[in-house]
Amino acid sequence: MSNKLEQNTQYQDSILIEGMTCASCVGRVERTLKKVDGVSAVSVNLATETAFIESEHVLDRSVIEAAVKRAGFAVKAQPAIVLRVEGMTCASCVGRVEKALSKVTGVQRAQVNLATEQATIEAASSVTTDQLIQAVARAGYQATLLSQQDNTSHADKKAQEQAQLKRDLFIAAALALPVFILEMGSHLIPAFHQLISATLGTHNSWLIQFVLTTLILVFPGRRFYQHGIPALLRLAPDMNSLVAVGTFAAYCYSIVATFMPQLLPAGTVNVYFEAAAVIVALILLGRYFEAKAKGRTSQAIQHLLGLQPQTARVEQEGTLVELPIAEVRSGMVIELRPGERVPVDGEVLSGQSYIDESMMTGEPLAVEKTTGSQVVGGTVNQTGSLRIQATTVGSSSVLAQIIRMVEQAQGTKLPIQALVDKITLWFVPAVMLLALLTFLVWLWFGPEPALSFALVNAVAVLIIACPCAMGLATPTSIMVGTGRAAELGVLFRKGDALQGLKNARVVALDKTGTLTEGKPSLSDFEVLQGFDHDTVLAQVASVEAKSEHPIAQAIVEAATARGLSLQQVDHFNSITGYGIEAEIDGHLIQIGADRFMEKLGLDLTQFADTAKRLGKAAKTPLYVAVDQQLAAIVAVADQIKDSTFSAIRELHRLGLSVAMITGDNRHTAEAIAQQLKIDDVIAEVLPEGKVQAIKQLQQRYGYVAYVGDGINDAPALAQADVGLAIGTGTDVAIEAADVVLMSGSLVGIPNAIALSQATMKNIQQNLFWAFAYNVALIPIAAGLLYPSFGILLSPIFAAGAMALSSVFVLSNALRLKAFKAVELK
Repeated sequence: MSNKLEQNTQYQDSILIEGMTCASCVGRVERTLKKVDGVSAVSVNLATETAFIESEHVLDRSVIEAAVKRAGFAVKAQPAIVLRVEGMTCASCVGRVEKALSKVTGVQRAQVNLATEQATIEAASSVTTDQLIQAVARAGYQATLLSQQDNTSHADKKAQEQAQLKRDLFIAAALALPVFILEMGSHLIPAFHQLISATLGTHNSWLIQFVLTTLILVFPGRRFYQHGIPALLRLAPDMNSLVAVGTFAAYCYSIVATFMPQLLPAGTVNVYFEAAAVIVALILLGRYFEAKAKGRTSQAIQHLLGLQPQTARVEQEGTLVELPIAEVRSGMVIELRPGERVPVDGEVLSGQSYIDESMMTGEPLAVEKTTGSQVVGGTVNQTGSLRIQATTVGSSSVLAQIIRMVEQAQGTKLPIQALVDKITLWFVPAVMLLALLTFLVWLWFGPEPALSFALVNAVAVLIIACPCAMGLATPTSIMVGTGRAAELGVLFRKGDALQGLKNARVVALDKTGTLTEGKPSLSDFEVLQGFDHDTVLAQVASVEAKSEHPIAQAIVEAATARGLSLQQVDHFNSITGYGIEAEIDGHLIQIGADRFMEKLGLDLTQFADTAKRLGKAAKTPLYVAVDQQLAAIVAVADQIKDSTFSAIRELHRLGLSVAMITGDNRHTAEAIAQQLKIDDVIAEVLPEGKVQAIKQLQQRYGYVAYVGDGINDAPALAQADVGLAIGTGTDVAIEAADVVLMSGSLVGIPNAIALSQATMKNIQQNLFWAFAYNVALIPIAAGLLYPSFGILLSPIFAAGAMALSSVFVLSNALRLKAFKAVELK
């Protein structure tokens, strides 16, 4: 977990701790950490919220986190280090890089993604980027720190690599075609063989093949040797090593047959130049298709990057100046014309227009913007002109946050891949051992010419093995799936939420702001005899004006609409989960749910019939007490969202149960549940009780997905197996959730779950193909069918099958781009 200090054989590390407010907090953390086995010294700094730990050995971070939690605080996660890794070609490469990074002292977790070519490292603060880059270099690859601008430059670099692959493919194909015709044509067509013998001569034909094949291996095929041979010498062979060994063996054997035939046993003097040449051409063809497909898997990120305008029209000293977007600062005033993209997040100062926010929310309808409205960078202005003031720029903007979330999700390694990683790390060495075994078995027990059979089958085993497909099976599906989700306004903050959502058995929803609009209006206000209607309403509105709850705002708006004036409020107090109280002109006003009144010892029977009626109408009743006497009953109605009915119906169609968790009284909650056909209702839940409610559902159903607003529901979102936060469009940095639904529409819930199911099915298809392909064809390449059926697999066909294997996996993953959003009616 930390670097060793050679001078005193002590390990040092630092962790960030949140929640400390005073010196006693510091003392509590220090005492708890000192009790951890191996810790020799602890120093906690309140100002920097950092604990410095010295230990006798490397400490397990989970033990440290558990100790801090026992002290009543939480460990802040160290920012992950993300490296761009070049040179990886297959799953074995991924395993080597992860193994090398994990060996660095202080690294808690290293995760490498073949599709994105990135390594994400969680490490102690003492671990430096240089240490990690050097570890990658020792494994035989190149790494650089991923920067904010790296996506565009990396895309350009990949485009150049694709162009280079295309060029090398054409060169290899042009040179391999004559070799293939000269050799295979002679074998397949007797007349052609006679023609070659009579004109060129067999030996001259071999010389031509030698020259052309040499050119192929030296130029377009050089890449396999440059990467494969060093990896082999490090005893860490990869896919390049398989191709290099296979083609070089066929090439060297052919050279001996051409120039020193006397060294070979009688009947074995054959050349296999065409195998080496065509193998290189076919694998380059597969690599080219793979590069094109990889480019398409990352189109979602490139599309998001393309949404950011390059310049902005900024007001400076009374004139408009075009500034590069990197120079725009918060507070600058920007002019926005019809048809232009909004350059930065901001607030409308003047003007009126409609803005297409579909890139952010997935909602097709444009949104009206007037003075005071918030706008988001990357969205499209439609008809009017606007003057906006920049509020958030750079990496803090909504678009930057979205890109960051998509990148993080695309780089995630799912739990399903753990077994794959263990297998693929040893896959290439196992294949090379199997190829050697194949060679020896055919040499010792094969028919004549045994040496030729042994060589051909060993090369076929080396070439047909495809660790690429195994390495790409999961990450490509994740890339395409999360990218498609972003287009639909669903952001997977964590890639493993894809797997988690598929396992969900029940979807639990918060009511206010999730099932409903979260904008209630006053519908009923009744007072008991002896109290004046407007006087009590004015008193209630005055107290509620101090609260930010949507119900409070509804009451204040109703009082204002009746022309009532708000009064001076003293000693305001909010009682969590119950209600609020305050004094007005010496009168004690208490407002809250029925449990609050019962706590005060007030009898609610006078409003029993009214409360029952309101509950059946799905309205939330509140009670008012003035000077310890029950005075009034208040009801607000929160309109159910248009998408709620269809969303719940779609969730049922997907085979999921739906539960509602609410603080409303049971009558109101059950009325809403009956209206929406919700399966399970947990009502009268205090804010802190939502976590317990989630636990109840987990015991009853198993895997629970919880949908809330991402702020008030943070503990419940964290407790659920998968937390989905309803975003507001402009506030996407919701740390507690695994998935963020950008729009307020519940359409995102069935979309997210259906896409999760489709992605996991796609991954399973890819993994099945990758493993079944290798399990089935490697034995065939080794000659398993020859004794019974006389069937042998040519190295050329093996190369073609290997090239197509990766292309199949990538093409299957790309089908997710066609995923259709759930149509809610």
